Parts: sequence; structure tokens; C-alpha cells
Amino acid sequence: MGINDIVNQALETGYLTPTMEAEVGKMCESSSELSLEEYMALDKLMGALLTGEVVAMPRKQFINVMEELVVSEVISRVAEIETTSNRLLDVGDISAYALNRLPPLYATTEEGADFQRERAKDELKTLITEQVEQAISLYLDRPEFHPERQVISKGSQANNVFKQVSQLLQSQASNYESK
Repeated sequence: MGINDIVNQALETGYLTPTMEAEVGKMCESSSELSLEEYMALDKLMGALLTGEVVAMPRKQFINVMEELVVSEVISRVAEIETTSNRLLDVGDISAYALNRLPPLYATTEEGADFQRERAKDELKTLITEQVEQAISLYLDRPEFHPERQVISKGSQANNVFKQVSQLLQSQASNYESK
């Protein structure tokens, strides 16, 4: 999917999702030179964002309480293991494994999050512990494969695409203005 496709999709739906924003950012960063058509598409997107024709969706309007419960449990268990052995464990890998085997507990308000935390403590504590223990056990016994794997980076996603597009358009404006 190219820049033009993303812009057309945003114009069609009226929304620029965080995924679309990240894709445009990646394309702008990875391309040494954008075509005139791509600059025009980005300009159209910026105009639509400024007029409200397209709305940028917020990154997150909800949380998965299960994530914080699992990560807390993993950190606690990993700390115990690392202090009693010379093994280093990856909190992210272990958490992801356990989370993929547990039900999500989404909330949109603090009250909802508190409710989900209490529900998890009452109903799911044993299951969370079991899944974290299984994840750690499998992590410790895993074979070394795919050494080229790289941790997901927040660096490219953290850059705001609007800032990038604006800077890009400003830097190229003199090349396209009528004199």
C-alpha cells in the first residue's frame, strides 16, 4: 500500500488511523525522494486534516488491564529467577506469550479499569500465574532460533506523522510554488 492509497483511504473513510499514520511515516522516512504525486497526496491529506474532512484517531482510548497484571507478574517472577541464577529473561517475550493465552480485560475509564483489576484478582489470578509460569518455563527451554529477530521499536512510531508531513511540505514548497 502506497502513500496515495493511504491518503485515498483516509479521504474515503474520513479517518486517519494510528496504523495509517505509522505507515505514512515509515514511507516518508524510508524514501530518499518522494514523487510529485506523493507530495500532492500528502498535501491533500494535510488539508483534509486541517479542515476536519479527515479526523486523526487518537492512539489509544482504552487499556487492556490484563497487560498490566501480566507484566507485573512477569517482572516479579523474572526478578526472582535472575537474582538466583545467571540467566537473563526477556519480559516482553514472556509477557506476550502469556497474554496470547489469557482473555483481554479492556476498559475505557479508571472506574472500568478498577473493576477489571478486581475481577481479575478474584477470578483470574490463578490462570494468570499459570500462564506466566508456563511462559517462563518455555522461554528457559527455548532453542536459539532466528537470531536476526529485532525488538519492536517505538522510535519510528513515536514520531508524529503530521510534524513530518508538515516539515516535508515546507521544505519542498519552494519547488512547487508558482512565481
